Amino acid sequence: MNNPLLEPFDQAPFSKIKNEHFKPAFLQAIDAAKKEIDDIVENPDAPTFQNTLEALDFAGQQLDRISSVFFNLNSAETNEEIQKIAQEVSPLLSEFSNDITLNQGLFERIKAVYDQKDTLELTPEQETLLEKKYKSFSRNGANLNDSDKKRLREIDAELSKLKLKFGENVLAETNKYEMHLTHEEDLKGLPEGEKEAAAQLAESKGKDGWLITLDYPSYIPFMKYAENRELRKELSIAFGSKGFHKDELDNQKNILKIVSLRHERANLLGYATHAHFVLEERMAETPQKVMDFLNELLEKAKPAAEREFGELETFAKSLDNIDRLEKWDSAFYSEKLKQKLFNLDDEKLKPYFKLENVINGVFKVAEKLFGLTFKEVQTIEKYHPDVKTYEVYDDKNNFISLFYADFHPRPGKRGGAWMTSYKSQYTLNGKNNRPHISNVCNFTKPTKSKPSLLTFNEVTTLFHEFGHGLHGMLANTIYPSLSGTSVYWDFVELPSQVMENWCYEKEALELFAFHYETGELIPMELVEKIKESATFQEGMATVRQLSFGFLDMAWHSKDPSNINNVKAYEAKAFEGTDLFPDTPQTCMSTSFSHIFQGGYSSGYYSYKWAEVLDADAFAHFKENGIFSKTVADKFKENVLSKGGTENPMELYKRFRGAEPNIDALLERAGLIKKAS
Repeated sequence: MNNPLLEPFDQAPFSKIKNEHFKPAFLQAIDAAKKEIDDIVENPDAPTFQNTLEALDFAGQQLDRISSVFFNLNSAETNEEIQKIAQEVSPLLSEFSNDITLNQGLFERIKAVYDQKDTLELTPEQETLLEKKYKSFSRNGANLNDSDKKRLREIDAELSKLKLKFGENVLAETNKYEMHLTHEEDLKGLPEGEKEAAAQLAESKGKDGWLITLDYPSYIPFMKYAENRELRKELSIAFGSKGFHKDELDNQKNILKIVSLRHERANLLGYATHAHFVLEERMAETPQKVMDFLNELLEKAKPAAEREFGELETFAKSLDNIDRLEKWDSAFYSEKLKQKLFNLDDEKLKPYFKLENVINGVFKVAEKLFGLTFKEVQTIEKYHPDVKTYEVYDDKNNFISLFYADFHPRPGKRGGAWMTSYKSQYTLNGKNNRPHISNVCNFTKPTKSKPSLLTFNEVTTLFHEFGHGLHGMLANTIYPSLSGTSVYWDFVELPSQVMENWCYEKEALELFAFHYETGELIPMELVEKIKESATFQEGMATVRQLSFGFLDMAWHSKDPSNINNVKAYEAKAFEGTDLFPDTPQTCMSTSFSHIFQGGYSSGYYSYKWAEVLDADAFAHFKENGIFSKTVADKFKENVLSKGGTENPMELYKRFRGAEPNIDALLERAGLIKKAS
């Protein structure tokens, strides 16, 4: 069989790939990578940095490329066949990964180089690679006895399957639920564009009336605008109970098994808990430091959150005489209160945020800051017609990156928004191989009468993911494992979160916020209102975000062997951050994909951690002008291009001149007064 995945390729050959190509390609690429490892181990020459560390980092490139194509499709354009293949190949990849880290001969060669590191005159990047490779072996079982190594392999194989199953269940639950409405009064309060989108969705499925789903572009507007409280309640409970129905899609047993295996794995490797294991390789370093950080922010934010909640409840009672505020009331009354206080709502803003204009806007911001230009091209293969493809060049017309952009929901695509890559940047034999980066989001599709118009929240999401994209595109390192977003997890959100700041700035909005019908620039009073409202209910938003961090740490920083009730355990973790009454039918954990499927276990705090960095970093831009070339060059040079080549705090200090100050975040959030 001619297998396009086994031919040399630069751009992913989507049009030629069939599902039956994947498994044979994985098997052959794993064999080829094993041979590369064997060649390193059996090299008769004494171990050196070049013949051991460097050779190891460049080994398995074909396997990496196949994996990136396959797992990106499993997230953005999956089907039952791809999901079945994922369940088959994930344990094989986990086994191969263990074959490397548990290879005694390989570890001995690495250790031999590590033991003489002080005499080798390595560059900072080489030092980091050596340190990381040595640690990745010692932290993943190289020093275990044979029976413990065997158990580690079993745990990793099982975890790889459980994480996939968790995500498949969440996706299936999301796709399964539909609220089919046939009476127009049930949509009262919903803006015309949202009603049209719901009618179009119903029509596409051969139904009369309107369809509301759990996809964000459908779910969020309904929760924000629909006046029918009972329907909001039904939708809210459906959203909050994904994986919590005691049926074949239930995730409770999967969670208990995942946390139990992670804990056993950490103990096997000599760590008290999974969080201790993970945080050793993070800026935060220990679970205690994370808890101190979360608690410090909670102490500052909770009084504001309780005050805001009281104001919202009073407002809701005065408006509709409801007896108590429930979770399904939050978005609805918050939107009404925001309109009253600021005369500002998403429907007023959306006409100024046509998707294509926002894309052009983020490109212009990247051009002004980093000298990048984006040329849309039709010659790059796509995995779906919705995908847009670009070539990226710098101001000297050097090719920088390929960029894929995939912005609308569909049944084979998981919810949310993310950045990923199809090819890492690296330098080999004097050639700088440039990366292929992708942003994937779920924004409202165009309707028959309107283009895709974004809420302001979606605008910030696009800028956020594009910030991750820039981190990948502007990578400029030698080694693939240190390139782009291959950084400490609590540093990775800095480039993404800092980009969101430009969405609030007049100078940036003037580049792209034009009315989609009239071409009129967004009125400056609306810009002022966006800025004024930026801290609206910031206390509640902060406490909500902190609650997810506390939940993550509850699952991963304690011995889970006595947990038998997922919901009860979650409720205990939320005790200090609860504002709304509990809804017994819902459970956050059973669809908390970030920590049970993605890479955020013991790392959810990093969003807030990186917010401290981003507020402090943007304050530096503000002091010098938001398009200051000097500051942008420093950010590009010390953060965006460097990947994981050095300690992130050292990189940050080189950019900023000092460690970040938490007050910058608290001031921006309106939680403390700005020092005069």
